[in-house]
Amino acid sequence: MNSFFRGTLLLIGATFLGECVEFLVNMVLAKELGEKGLGLYMSVLPTVFLIVLLASFELPVSISKFIAEKEEKYHKSMLQHVIKLTIIFTAVLLVLATIFLPFIPAFDQYHPLFRWLVIALIPMVSFSSIARGFFMGKQQMSKIATAHFLRKIVQLGLLVFLYQLFEFDMTTSVLIAFCTFVASEFVIVVYLLHMFYIQYQQVKNRRSEFISGKAVRQNLMAVSIPTTGLRIFHSLTHAVQPFLIKFALVKSGLTSDIATEQFGALAGVAMTIGFFPAFIAHSLLIMLIPTVSKAYSEKDFSKLQKLLQQVMLITLCYGVPAVIAFYFFAEPLTQMFFDSSVAASYLQVLWPYFLLHFFVIPMQAYLIGLGLMKDAFYHTVWSHAISFGMMYVMGSMHEFQMDGIMIGMNVGAVLLTLMHYFTICKKIGVSLSLRRIVDNQY
Repeated sequence: MNSFFRGTLLLIGATFLGECVEFLVNMVLAKELGEKGLGLYMSVLPTVFLIVLLASFELPVSISKFIAEKEEKYHKSMLQHVIKLTIIFTAVLLVLATIFLPFIPAFDQYHPLFRWLVIALIPMVSFSSIARGFFMGKQQMSKIATAHFLRKIVQLGLLVFLYQLFEFDMTTSVLIAFCTFVASEFVIVVYLLHMFYIQYQQVKNRRSEFISGKAVRQNLMAVSIPTTGLRIFHSLTHAVQPFLIKFALVKSGLTSDIATEQFGALAGVAMTIGFFPAFIAHSLLIMLIPTVSKAYSEKDFSKLQKLLQQVMLITLCYGVPAVIAFYFFAEPLTQMFFDSSVAASYLQVLWPYFLLHFFVIPMQAYLIGLGLMKDAFYHTVWSHAISFGMMYVMGSMHEFQMDGIMIGMNVGAVLLTLMHYFTICKKIGVSLSLRRIVDNQY
């Protein structure tokens, strides 16, 4: 078994355990926060993740691509430049966040400490991104897998301990839920930086050659800027989506509280269940970025073609049974959170959305590895523009309401999948059916 599949299986196993714990985390949150509290918690998370994304500046992706493509003798010099760059970038971002975060209206209905917890996340994410990128590029997936599982288990332990020991009002309960998220992030930062320090000492003792800071920045920025742009747009759409959905539902005739509860059932229950198998897709993504980058830098198109076939087959083999199970067992699955018939119907209607995203995630890694970040960005913009337009128009109609929202989500997933797939097939010279390899200009 080659290193790609060994690393993938390791990540899948560890991430599966982590997702099982995440499932329990969301069950605890659903029971302790209730439908409205869970809606509030899920509504603010996209905004938080947007700030976290800015803090990471997609360094895990750009560093892993650099490590995979360049000879080992350049790694020491590159890491020294990256550490200096991260210190400067983090300091600037902390100042900006301290100035502007108090004026972001998304946090107005939350506890005042919420903003400061978000600020505390910035340096944690920035410096752990260096370690993540290094381990991904070296394909040392055991450390990535351990960090993922560690975060989940720490968060679950803190949630159960605090909610069992104390009684909180809704506002404080939401704050406590986020405190456990930040605390779990701190634990994995300590773990990753400790492991990175050990590895870095080994790199320092090996023969190395100097590479200029300008060359490192150009290499990293060529990946980080377009990839960050893609992720920022993706995060912005996720940050806007809760408010768009609730606004459309209110316009259709629902009260604000009912709209928040319905979004909580959608994001906190249906989406949690529907994206549970995506841990396999994310494991593939982590492994694919350095693997595809290295194969493309070596112009090994036969490997790229074969790898695409294998990834599509793996996704088909787990994705189809998963969505079939979601469709026929929707009610007992959603009742594990709270008794809500609407959440079960959401899970059933959104099966195309979930299945197609299982394909989209590894295909996005392929596009990054092939240097097609701009294409990935344009695809995301077009699909979300059409999806959001349909969600607003149809969700505002009294006869559709949440059904209209979900139709728009499904249509966006179809468009994004097709655009990614056609672009990859054209780039690496493979037929659209994946049944025969075609010769092209390469």
